[in-house]
Amino acid sequence: MLKYVVKRILMAIPILIGISVIAFFLIRLVPGDTVTALLGVNYNEEQALILRAKYGLDKPLVVQYFIWLKNVVAGDFGNSFFTKEPVLSAIADRLPVTLQLMFMSFLYSIFIAIPLGTIAAIKRNSAIDYGASFLGLLGVSVPNFWLGTLFILFFSLNLKWFPSGGFISFLEDPVQNLRYMIMPSVALGTAVGAVVMRMTRSSMLEVLGQDYIKMAEAKGVTDRRLIFNHALKNSFIPVVTVLGIQMGYLLGGSVVIEKIFSLPGVGQLSLQAITNRDYALMQGCILLVASGFVIINLLVDIIYAFLNPKIRY
Repeated sequence: MLKYVVKRILMAIPILIGISVIAFFLIRLVPGDTVTALLGVNYNEEQALILRAKYGLDKPLVVQYFIWLKNVVAGDFGNSFFTKEPVLSAIADRLPVTLQLMFMSFLYSIFIAIPLGTIAAIKRNSAIDYGASFLGLLGVSVPNFWLGTLFILFFSLNLKWFPSGGFISFLEDPVQNLRYMIMPSVALGTAVGAVVMRMTRSSMLEVLGQDYIKMAEAKGVTDRRLIFNHALKNSFIPVVTVLGIQMGYLLGGSVVIEKIFSLPGVGQLSLQAITNRDYALMQGCILLVASGFVIINLLVDIIYAFLNPKIRY
């Protein structure tokens, strides 16, 4: 098992290097640059040359990249060109909000999706199965930004149950924190839950049709024991893979949801960095999100190996 984990970690290194290349060069394809955004209406070529030399933007792009990469490896992501704040500090201040949003969305999706998908498979072709399939299709089809906007109109403006936007720390006021986070978490997690539910149902149906399940039924194994001791674990193998992919969706989807609900998270910070052409901050945000996605997939691979020992060899 240790050999398998080490192998997966080593495979992640070239992926992260590739992501760093994309993070560095892709943002520079956007029209304008940091200096143009800094100077704004006061832009003149002389001042622009001075600022580009000050920030090292006058060097060839390849040279800039390797300087930045060397600093990143040393733990220095640079400073924001606009706020002068260290990039790591800016991200660390916003990260708890994004992590809470992801965590609540993830819990909401799996606690609804896995039981519902399992029941739908057990009650195949029943009203429960048709209802679950309809909800799954609806959840996949509805964009999270539209669902979030609908929640604000209905639950905030009409019913006054939840605030329409903003954030209060959980440590400051747990109850108010949950009131602010429930709607964005549900809006973000609905599509994930729908995908997981559909995969759980399909995987469970496949397992229930296997010969060893039919043999256990013939031997008189009770339905409860058959489901929980035999079918569930084997059906979770493809579900875990989908969960890992959907965690990446939560990372990307949080950008839109944080904007709609005015949450001060990493997604909101990324949008500000793009608007300001803040290269250092944007590169840090992209690299952080990408690293999180790689780590999540690494954990999924480890869990997958635990559920299915054959893939370790």
